[in-house]
Amino acid sequence: MKSGRWLKIATIAVCIIGCSPAVSADEPEPATEVAVQTGKIIKTTLHRYVMVYGMVEPEPAAGGKPAAGSKIAAPVAGILAQIHCEEGQRVKKGDLLFELDTRSADALIARAEVSVEFAQKNFARKQQLSATDNVSRKLYDEAELLLQTARKDLLTAQTQRELLLIKAPLSGTVAAIHFKVGEEVSPNAVFADLIDLDRLDIAMRVPSLEAATLRLGQPVEISAGPAESGVQPGKLAFIGPQVDPLTDTVLVRAAQPADSGLRPGQFVNARIVAGERPDRLAVPIESVVTRAGTSMIAIIEGDNAKLKAVKPGWRDGRLIEISGEGLQEGMAIVTQGVYGLPPETRIRVLK
Repeated sequence: MKSGRWLKIATIAVCIIGCSPAVSADEPEPATEVAVQTGKIIKTTLHRYVMVYGMVEPEPAAGGKPAAGSKIAAPVAGILAQIHCEEGQRVKKGDLLFELDTRSADALIARAEVSVEFAQKNFARKQQLSATDNVSRKLYDEAELLLQTARKDLLTAQTQRELLLIKAPLSGTVAAIHFKVGEEVSPNAVFADLIDLDRLDIAMRVPSLEAATLRLGQPVEISAGPAESGVQPGKLAFIGPQVDPLTDTVLVRAAQPADSGLRPGQFVNARIVAGERPDRLAVPIESVVTRAGTSMIAIIEGDNAKLKAVKPGWRDGRLIEISGEGLQEGMAIVTQGVYGLPPETRIRVLK
């Protein structure tokens, strides 16, 4: 009875084993599939930039041209009597801008004119008498000297009055006026700021090591605000001959076009194009990963991605230069999702 029971159990076990699927030790494991985004290796021109901050300033005097900005000062003390301009007004060189009180100067001129008139009449009489030898040479010379002195005194008085009339030393725009009519003005006090807005440049401080790579005429891209506000073009017009020992920087200047729209005193971001490499292979910066000191990209072959070592070069915005054996323009690569990929794996491209 017992032997029959064990026989049934054995039969059931054999059936279970016989119905189980066979497992082969040689069957390969399912391949891992990774979702990625792809792109291509491109050939382009890459640039190296020096990124600095700058300030908009009037052009300094250079190349025989006067400075584009001037602080108009009083040559003598006095009372400001009249203002012939206003802030924001465009003026021409030689235009009358300010006038100090001229009453004292006018009185001196009137007195000097009377002296000249008297000296002229006295000298004329001496000339008439000299023609008939009725005057001594000494009196004749004294009359002539008196006339010359009176004329010099008149010229001096007129010159002093001219100093009370403050004229524009250059053509430009009155940026600021610092005095009001009736105020007392001391010598060398600044009346106003005058700037030629068509002649502006960007003053920048560049680290000395980067300044060594700069050359006159290199393009400069100026941004005064958000990216949507646009970029103003310029050219490197001046490279300072010495290094500031306190900041280890060199002063450089970028010339601006007349219609730049920039304002004196404005802070800007500047990008100096310090180098250019044409026809270089490049990929998006996120497609390059570094492992154990080796930079790699993932080359796509069919449905597989294979890591390949590359040598990175210049970086230009979101692109980075690469070089390496077998690389060609147009090769498909993994752009996103390359980090963490095994040396070779099956991929699925995300749409």
